Amino acid sequence: MAKITAIIDIGSNSARMAIFEKTSHLGFHLLYETKSKVRISEFSYAHNGYLQPIPMERAICALKDFLHIAKAHKARKILCVATSAVRDAPNKAEFLKLARNIGLNIKVISGEQEAYFGALSALNLLPYASGITIDIGGGSTECALIENHKIIDKISLDIGTIRLKELFFDKGNLKGAKEFVQNALHKLPEHFSHTRIFGIGGTARALSKTIQKRIQYPIDTLHAFEYDFFHHTEFFRTIYCANPNELPKLGIKEDRIDSIQGGALIFHLALLHFGTKSVVTSGVGVREGVFLNDLLRNENGHFPPNFNPSVRNLKDRFLKNTAQSNAQKLLAMRLFSTQENLALIPQAYKKHLSISAELCNIGIALNFYEKSYHSDYILLNALNYRLTHQERLLIATLVRYSGKKIPESLPYLELLPNLQTLRILSFFVALSEILSNNDNPRDFHFILFNGLNGYTLQITHSNLSYLVQEKLKKLTLPSPFSQLVLTSSKGQ
Repeated sequence: MAKITAIIDIGSNSARMAIFEKTSHLGFHLLYETKSKVRISEFSYAHNGYLQPIPMERAICALKDFLHIAKAHKARKILCVATSAVRDAPNKAEFLKLARNIGLNIKVISGEQEAYFGALSALNLLPYASGITIDIGGGSTECALIENHKIIDKISLDIGTIRLKELFFDKGNLKGAKEFVQNALHKLPEHFSHTRIFGIGGTARALSKTIQKRIQYPIDTLHAFEYDFFHHTEFFRTIYCANPNELPKLGIKEDRIDSIQGGALIFHLALLHFGTKSVVTSGVGVREGVFLNDLLRNENGHFPPNFNPSVRNLKDRFLKNTAQSNAQKLLAMRLFSTQENLALIPQAYKKHLSISAELCNIGIALNFYEKSYHSDYILLNALNYRLTHQERLLIATLVRYSGKKIPESLPYLELLPNLQTLRILSFFVALSEILSNNDNPRDFHFILFNGLNGYTLQITHSNLSYLVQEKLKKLTLPSPFSQLVLTSSKGQ
């Protein structure tokens, strides 16, 4: 696969391009993203689906610029797909020819393929193994059922934001729009039912942004943002029943005003139909799915078990001393195993300790003297995939306070484990970092036992360095630890 790949998605409402850079075999990150509201479907629904000259011209102009940007980023591969408006157009051959004239080959994908790509991105880049994806576009809505990291079924429905706008909302016919959507939803098989929904696409993201502002959500990122559907179901109804002039007062941005009502109607009625309880916002979709389909073509469409592409990418880009990083992770896992019989830390946090220890020095790439501060920022903002917001916040916090006492007045404390668990985990991160600087760090052995005044951690090595011993003496012990005992294995 090319090191830099550009993915272009021509939707009914917008054309978007994402450029990805591979950093290793399965490590990657988003290098650049742009979009243009070309609305290629404009007026097509009133003309039997035929693409109109002016929207096609807008799309070709945007695609020319996309190609220029992709080449400027040295993309060696450009994959372009077109969805509902183009696949339904009787004159799509005319548009495809215009694209070929500027050097772009477009693959028109079916509704099921579109649903598959959205589901592929969700099951690989969101932190849950099961749910239903819903991707509301301008002309169609795609759904896929995911169970145990497998795509069980997929379907495409001819309901979309621009389709509803031109057929119903522009005519003030809300009742007709509801009936149109309900009739489409009745085509869904009965097994399309799940309490968790993955919201893909512009409508889901716009609604989530508005909800975040309404509830004053403390983390400023959309991907993997979760909310309770029933807490906001009346808000969705308010949006699609409102006068369009009232939408800005509801927090809807200007570029979404003409499409959000149809999107909110589809989203609301579909989630009621599915029996939804929680909504997980997806910041990824068809573009990422097309990219992953190429990246994982020899992996059966899945990342390996326990593999996190964000962790791999950050390690590739920012860590110079991978041997030390690996040693820190190994030591942290041994420390975790040492306490398992005593159950000081719930088993659920083993994964987070592993990532925190492995990436705790990532901030050195920006500034050695403020490495904990910078590590905190990088981890919170760049551990994008396969982790919940709480998990990202936990990992960033453990690294931020590694070697320090976590304060009781910590912001977001309600999103984190209890303070004792936090302090023990952070202590293990600091301890693994210190011990990794010793010769042969893999030779350390740990024993944890309960003494009269608390737990004693015995650390054994054949050749403890002076600097390591000095740093260990300065380390603050969290409750219920009472002391560290350093012993030598020489002569044993």
